[in-house]
Amino acid sequence: VQLQASGGGLVQAGGSRRLSCAASGRTFSYYAMAWFRQAPGKEREFVAAISWGGGSRGYADSVKGRFTISRDNAKNTVYLQMNSLKPEDTAVYYCAATYGGSSGNYYSTQNDEYRYWGQGTQVTVSS
Repeated sequence: VQLQASGGGLVQAGGSRRLSCAASGRTFSYYAMAWFRQAPGKEREFVAAISWGGGSRGYADSVKGRFTISRDNAKNTVYLQMNSLKPEDTAVYYCAATYGGSSGNYYSTQNDEYRYWGQGTQVTVSS
């Protein structure tokens, strides 16, 4: 699976941004997808994940209620809608994919569970 993240940029605090991650190469529909982020000097951290069926989603506590992950299997794309952005959301955002199993309800919050990674897109939130 090849992943291409896009949608990053500069946004003011309180604003919104939508990231997209386009997948190609294998059957996207059977892959759980996730977004991680890495700020300068910090480790990569989990942001949000969604099962291949779309029915199971998980969020980091720091973004819960502000960010929404979704997917369109027909377009082989996963999205991260980010609202009420804060300066501490500034980071490079990465999308990731892993085989989602047969149930359609699986996702992981763990970095090392994801086999495929996109190149990252920078989000900068100014105060």
